[in-house]
Amino acid sequence: MHENALQNIGLTPNEIKIYECLIENGELSVSDISVKAQIHRRNAYDAISRLLDKGLCFQVVSKNENLYNAVDPAKIAEMLGEQQKRILEILPILKKKYKNHLSAEEALVYRGYEGQKNIWRDMLQVGADVYSIGAKAQWFDERLRPARDKFFKEANRKKIKHYLLFDYEVKTKLPNFAKNYPGKSYQFRYLPKEYSTNSIANIFGDYLITYTGIALGKMRDNTAFFVLHSKDLAESYRKWFWCLWKQSIL
Repeated sequence: MHENALQNIGLTPNEIKIYECLIENGELSVSDISVKAQIHRRNAYDAISRLLDKGLCFQVVSKNENLYNAVDPAKIAEMLGEQQKRILEILPILKKKYKNHLSAEEALVYRGYEGQKNIWRDMLQVGADVYSIGAKAQWFDERLRPARDKFFKEANRKKIKHYLLFDYEVKTKLPNFAKNYPGKSYQFRYLPKEYSTNSIANIFGDYLITYTGIALGKMRDNTAFFVLHSKDLAESYRKWFWCLWKQSIL
């Protein structure tokens, strides 16, 4: 697993083998590195050169043959910090370019648990009140807990209001759920029993999110979220939401 983590910061498989070899053995010649790491000598030279450039190993000058050793693994954390700093520096430019190409009317699809996280990210970015039709407490699937807690912490800070039309089953099978909803500012009602479905619609800002196949308090791994960006469509659904709200159960 740690090999994957090192690859994620830009190290090649050969660089990882050599770095770990030096961590375990200390100063080694290229010949010894090649043998212990099981890498062809020519490839070992190339990988060592890249590790030197990245500051993850250093050269020890010797009378006979140059030796190499690894730097403190804390250097990896420094690399991550530098990468994050560079990303944060260019992020405003990338976001500006992204906003410039957004269409006033567009449709896209998110999938699975990462899709739900994307929706929460969009909600926080827009910062508008959220209206839910057919809510089923599916956000509270245990596998979403870390991302969900982070979302509600930020949503509460931004004072985002939640208006929830739950399916009737939430009232009967999760009787205390709605009263303990983690949003600080929220109102809820229940749809009449005969209007329960397996679909949901969420509206916020100029966005309408629809998805289906959700169970009470659970999400499927392959749930598809249909994201529609349309001011007129979102406003229409908000009007329908209030029509349903007036006919729903307290």
